[in-house]
Amino acid sequence: MAEAADLGRTRTDGGAARLVYLDVLRVLIVGMVIVHHAAQAYGPTGGFWPVKDAATSDLFRPFYTVNAAVGLGLLFLIAGFFTPRSCDRKGARRFLRERWVRIGVPLVFFIVAVNVPLVWLALGRPSLGALVAALYDGAWQPAYLHLWFLGHLLLYTLAYVAVARVSAVGRLRRRTPLPPPGHGAILAFVGALVLVTWVVRWWFSVDDWIPLFFAVPAEPANMAQYMSLFVVGVLAYRNSWFERIPRGVGVVWLCIALAAAAAVFSFQVLGLWTTVTATGGPDWRSALRVTLEILICAGLSVGLVVVLREALRRERPFMAAMARASYAAYILHVYIVVGLQVAILQPAWPAGVKFLLVAVFGLLFSFGAAHLSGKVPGLRVLLGTAPRLRQQA
Repeated sequence: MAEAADLGRTRTDGGAARLVYLDVLRVLIVGMVIVHHAAQAYGPTGGFWPVKDAATSDLFRPFYTVNAAVGLGLLFLIAGFFTPRSCDRKGARRFLRERWVRIGVPLVFFIVAVNVPLVWLALGRPSLGALVAALYDGAWQPAYLHLWFLGHLLLYTLAYVAVARVSAVGRLRRRTPLPPPGHGAILAFVGALVLVTWVVRWWFSVDDWIPLFFAVPAEPANMAQYMSLFVVGVLAYRNSWFERIPRGVGVVWLCIALAAAAAVFSFQVLGLWTTVTATGGPDWRSALRVTLEILICAGLSVGLVVVLREALRRERPFMAAMARASYAAYILHVYIVVGLQVAILQPAWPAGVKFLLVAVFGLLFSFGAAHLSGKVPGLRVLLGTAPRLRQQA
C-alpha cells in the first residue's frame, strides 16, 4: 500500500513530495491550449479571435470542440487538487496572500498594462467612458482575453478558503478517506453534469459570455464543468483518489473519451456536425453535443491521470523545467501565437501548414520565454517563475 501511495512521486530538495505525473499532465494541457489557440485563425471558431486568415478549414471545428471540452477543465481539476495541499501547509492568511501575488498581480498587470491599451488602440482611441462601455458590453472578455482563467481561479480559491473556514471541508483529511470513484460513481457524475450543462445551455449557448459579479468574464455554458472539476480536485487530494483509482477504471474511461472524440471528428468528416449537434437550446442536438463533451472531459480526466501515473515514476530535469514554466507559458502564449499568426498572414499557404508552423513555434517560444523569465528578477515574480513560488500549484 505504501508503494502504491508513492507511485509517481519524487522528492524535491525541500523534502516535499511531488506528483510527477501531474506536472507532466499540466504541461500537456497548457501545450494543448497553445495548440488550440494556434488553430483559432484558421477555422470556424464560433467565438472572438483577433486574427482571421484567408486560409481556413472546417476540419478545425471538431479539433476546437474536443480541446475545449477538456483543456481548461483539467487545469481546474489540477488547481483544485493543489489548493487544499497548499492552504493546509501555509495557513489561510499566508496562502491567500501568496495566491494574490501569483494570480492577482499578473492578472491586473496584463489587463491594465497590455490588454486594455491594445483594445483602446484597436477601437480607435475612444474616450474612457466609451472604452469602459465597450469592454462591459463584451463581458470584459477583450480586457481579460485568455486570462479569464486566472480570474476564475482566484474566485474559486477564495470560495474554497471561505467554505473551509465555516465547515468541515478543511478537516476532511482527518476522516476515513472516501473510496476512489469507480465506474458507477463516474457515470453518475457524468449524468449529473450533462443534465446541468444541457439545462444551462437552454439560455446560454457556447461562446455566450457574461460579466460574472460584474467584473469577471464567464461562459455559463461551461461553468458547471469548471466548478465541479475544481471541487473534484479538492476531494481527490483529501482522499488520495489520483493515487488510488484502479488502472482498469482509468483505461476504460480513456477509451470512452477517445471514442467520444472519434465520434465528434466523424460527424464533421461526414458533414453531419451542424445537423446532429447544436451549441445550445432544449432540443436533442444540444443534448448530444453536451453528452459528447462531458464524456470526453470525464474520460480524459480519469484516463490521463491514471495512464500518466502508471507510466511516469521519476522526475526528468527537462520536464521539471517545463512544469515550472507552464504557468508563465499560459500567460504569455496568446501574445506569441497572435504575433506568429500575423507574421504569416500574407503568404498563400494552406491552413494546415500555417497551423503547424504557429503551433510548433508557439510551443517553443511560449515555454522558452517562460523559462527565460525565471532568470529575470522582475519578470519571474510577475510570471510566477520565482524560485520561492515553484512548488505552488
